[in-house]
Amino acid sequence: MPSTTTPTRSLSIVLQFVGMGLVWGASFLFMKIALDGVSFYQVAWSRLVLGGLTLGVIVLLTRQRLPRERAVYLHFLVIAFTNCVIPHLAFAWAEQYVSSGLASIYNAVTPITTALMVTLAFHVEKLNRGQVLGIGIGIAGVIVIIAPWQHAAFTGDLAGQLACLLAATCYGFSFGYTRRFLSHRPIPGASFAFLNIGVAGAIMLVLTPVIAWQPVELDPGIVASLLTLGVLGTGVAYIWNINVLRAWGPTNASTVTYITPVVGVLLGVLVLGETFSLNQPAGAALVFVGILFTQQRIRLSRRSLATQ
Repeated sequence: MPSTTTPTRSLSIVLQFVGMGLVWGASFLFMKIALDGVSFYQVAWSRLVLGGLTLGVIVLLTRQRLPRERAVYLHFLVIAFTNCVIPHLAFAWAEQYVSSGLASIYNAVTPITTALMVTLAFHVEKLNRGQVLGIGIGIAGVIVIIAPWQHAAFTGDLAGQLACLLAATCYGFSFGYTRRFLSHRPIPGASFAFLNIGVAGAIMLVLTPVIAWQPVELDPGIVASLLTLGVLGTGVAYIWNINVLRAWGPTNASTVTYITPVVGVLLGVLVLGETFSLNQPAGAALVFVGILFTQQRIRLSRRSLATQ
């Protein structure tokens, strides 16, 4: 019996991992398309409300329990803002000024900001010299992507890139915060995802008169993009992420970071005809090398460590 179920389970995890990378990578394209008919506020509102409703249905169908401690809900309120509300608004706003592919590249900076946050802000991990080197390389890559020498003034393009960087920093903060205050609690996976997205969706519902009560121009492409962003990208994919995380561990699960920008860039080029300047892929390559060091997939040799 184990020999027949284990391969099936393994294939299921692989498919969820691939699906997660495809959906999250394509989310930057869907945001760009949706912005043709709705405001950036409404893009973030739609994905969080739809994602929260989707996860709520999953929790009800699977009959998973929600935690009872009040402190847990205060922690989820924090990560609702830092992992959902602020970064979703920031990315949607940024894509008014930068390409979807470039936004997906900035999303790949998240492992670098996470390494900084878990070490400097929350003190839940210690970095070795190779990981510190990786952070330095990653930061250098970000500087190359931004190319400050090309900006004589604070343009929309520069502001959009900084907004993407803000979103990646928020993600890093939320991962560190979750590791510090929530990871040790026995909360079922779907319930965890629901509280993360659902609380953010509730915040958006409260803010509806301010940020979402505006005219829209919908067509099938915009509606499909919003539904995919909400139901899949901000709903089901979070369940997939938790399943992969528990099956493979955090380091292997985080390799989805290598897939999403590739998907985002390819879709931006093929569907929207986006182009890039040379500094952007060059900086992205540095960021990926930095990620490899911070995740210890590349290590400094013992000889180099001994001479430091």
